[in-house]
Amino acid sequence: MDVIPLWAQFLTLFVLLLLSAFFSIAETSMMALNRYRLRALVRGGNRGAILTSQLLNRTDRLLGMVLIGNNLTNAAASALVTAIAISRFGNNRSVLFIATSLIAFLIIIFAEITPKVIGATYPERIALGLSFVLRPLSLLFRPAVWFVNLFTGLMLRPFHVPSRDDPEAHRLSPEELRALVLESGHFIPKQHTKILLNLLDLESVTVYDVMTPRPQVEAIDLDDSIDVITERLSTSYHNKLPVFQGEINQIRGILHVRKCLALMAEGPLTKEGVEGALADAYFIPSGTSVSQQLQYFQDKRERLGIVVDEYGEVQGLVTLEDIVEEIVGEFTTSMPRADHGPLHWNERGEALVEGALALREINRKLGLALPLSGPNTLNGLILEELQEIPDSSVALRIGNCVIEIVQVQNQAVRIAKLTRL
Repeated sequence: MDVIPLWAQFLTLFVLLLLSAFFSIAETSMMALNRYRLRALVRGGNRGAILTSQLLNRTDRLLGMVLIGNNLTNAAASALVTAIAISRFGNNRSVLFIATSLIAFLIIIFAEITPKVIGATYPERIALGLSFVLRPLSLLFRPAVWFVNLFTGLMLRPFHVPSRDDPEAHRLSPEELRALVLESGHFIPKQHTKILLNLLDLESVTVYDVMTPRPQVEAIDLDDSIDVITERLSTSYHNKLPVFQGEINQIRGILHVRKCLALMAEGPLTKEGVEGALADAYFIPSGTSVSQQLQYFQDKRERLGIVVDEYGEVQGLVTLEDIVEEIVGEFTTSMPRADHGPLHWNERGEALVEGALALREINRKLGLALPLSGPNTLNGLILEELQEIPDSSVALRIGNCVIEIVQVQNQAVRIAKLTRL
C-alpha cells in the first residue's frame, strides 16, 4: 500500500462507494417499479421499458447480479480502509475499531440509505435509465450469478420457493384492484371511478338483485277483456310486456307493443291478434350473476328476460337497461316513479322509503349498509327481522339506521321512515 499514493487510495475508495451506491439504487428502483405502468410503456415501444421488463422477467438473475456487485464493492471498500488505517497508524485495536466504524458509516449513509431512498422515490425515471447499463452487466455477471443461484436454489428447495418469477404473483385480486381504483381517484373522474367499482361488483350481484320484482311487473293477462288489454297497451310505458294467462306463472310470451299498435291501426284488436304477435319468452334463473347475464343477453340478442326461481315460479323481470344502470347509474326516464319524491335524507336525518324498494338502491342513494345477503327489498328485510307482519308505528334498528313502519297494506310494509344515527 505504501507504493500507492494516498490520493489514489482515496480515489479508489470513492469509486467503490459509487459502485456500491449504483447497485443499491438499481436494486431499489427495479423492485419499486410499477409493473403495470411498465407494461404500458412496453406496449408504447419505450426502449428502456423493454430492457427493464426483460431484466425483471428473471428477478433471480437481476438480484443475484446486483447483490454480488454490491457485496463485492462493500467488502473491497472495507478492506481498503482497513489497509489504509494499518499502513498509516499501525496495527492495533483502536485503529481497527475506528476504521471499521468509519467505513460502516460511509457505506450505510452514502451507499445504502441515501441511494435506496432516491431509488424508491423515483423508480421509473431511474430504472429505465439504468437498464441500459444493467443489461450488459447481467451478461458479464452471468457465470457468477449462475454459480451463486445454483446454491441458492438448493437452499430454497426445502421451502418450496420457485426460483423463477411466478406470473400469478403479479396478478391483482379483486380487493387489490378495488383499492387501486380508489387510490387512483385523482387521475380518474369520479363518475368513471364509480363505474369501475360497479364493474368489479358484477360477479357478486345476481339478476335477482337488479330485477323489477314480481308485484311491480307490468304485464297483460289474456283472460282480461279486449277492452282492458287495449287500455293497458295504450297506457304502457314499455315497448315489451310479458303476457300470461290466468296467473303470472303461466307466461305465454313477450308482446311488442308497437306490433299491436300497428294491428290496431288496421282494425279492432283481437285476442287472436295479440297471441299472434307474441315472441318466445326468455327465462333466467334467479341466481345468475349480472356479468354472466350481460354476456347471455349479447349472445342471444335479447333485451328482456323473466326471472324464475328453482321451482319455475316467476320472481320478476330483468332488462338490459337494468344491468346497464347497475354499472353506470340510473338514466333519466319519462316513466312515473312509484316513490314519494327523490330518495334522500332531510335536514332531520330522516327519509321516507317504499317497502318494495330494493335494498341495493337504498344503500346506494342513502349511503347505508343494510344487509344484502337475505331479502331483496326493505319490506322483506323488515319481515325477516320481525318474523311477523308488523303494525304501524313499530320500529327496529339495523346497523346505524332506525326503521319505523309508517304504513302497512296487504300484509306488507308499504311505507317506512328511516332515521340515520
